[in-house]
Amino acid sequence: KLVLLKNEMYFEKDADGSSLPKLDAVSITFIGDEEVEYLEFLKGNLDFLSGSNGSNLEFLDFDGQVKEKYRDRFTMQNQPYLNTEYLGILIDSTYDVMKASPLNDKLIRRAINLGFNRKEMIRFLKNNIGHASEEGIIPRGLPPYKEGWVKGYQYNPDSSRALLAAAGYPGGAGLKPIKLSTTSQYLTLCEYIQSQLSEIGIQLEIELNPAATNRELVALSKIAFFRKSWVADYPDAENYLALFYSGNFSPNGPNYTHFKNQTYDELYLKAKTELDREVRYDLYRQMEEIILEEAVIVPLYYDQVVSYTQPYVEKMESNPLNLFDLKRVRLNRTD
Repeated sequence: KLVLLKNEMYFEKDADGSSLPKLDAVSITFIGDEEVEYLEFLKGNLDFLSGSNGSNLEFLDFDGQVKEKYRDRFTMQNQPYLNTEYLGILIDSTYDVMKASPLNDKLIRRAINLGFNRKEMIRFLKNNIGHASEEGIIPRGLPPYKEGWVKGYQYNPDSSRALLAAAGYPGGAGLKPIKLSTTSQYLTLCEYIQSQLSEIGIQLEIELNPAATNRELVALSKIAFFRKSWVADYPDAENYLALFYSGNFSPNGPNYTHFKNQTYDELYLKAKTELDREVRYDLYRQMEEIILEEAVIVPLYYDQVVSYTQPYVEKMESNPLNLFDLKRVRLNRTD
């Protein structure tokens, strides 16, 4: 574990003039097993638990609410997290992995986007922790996002089949399997997408890689179709739209798809120097529409910050960047 001790010389004071921080120390554990971490929290050996993955989804029902049997045992906080989970596509046929790939066809990419039910996926596989990405790459909680502000992809199997037929693969006939690379943490989500797309006629082959290997292969453009996420470095939508600017090609930049579009690039550069917020937001909207039209990615969901605290933990707050300010946190134990 990591133990951080209070700085007795820290200069800030609370509103009542008392010294900050309130805690004498913070002990951070590194429990590798999610089941063990979950049980330790339930036993009261941990004051705080961050994130809602794996075993601690047991706390929640399918609507994302704490189950009744746990409601008097701890407090849950959740809010939009500036993180978008998506499937990326290498839009560059010059790479070996993209030669003769069906993903070179925009109709196939659009068919994939329309071919699975994001809302159902989030409800049953993530207990409604997160929101279906039906508006693009910019996540909830980050201006200018608002529901329906751009026309994204909603589940429409009939339209997906029609696009597949228009691409020359009616019912998937003649369409070779498409390999999707991911890590074990996201296997269940990818298997869900695999199952739904198979009903349309699109066959996915899931390739599992260690997280570090997957990141390296994506950065080096050695994977055609991959699971990826982007957590905001700073709270401005430009940080997400930079993923598709041609000047940011990986491995030296975050454009893992190698998407290149002159109109998009011009809008991006214009937005970077635009001081009028509303004008800049309109430029962002136009860029989102290009990304969606070209089906550069398959947006999955906008994540949520979720944390659990024991009842005696006071003034523990989170924010959309999932950073925690512990200066005013105190433990009001009665034992």
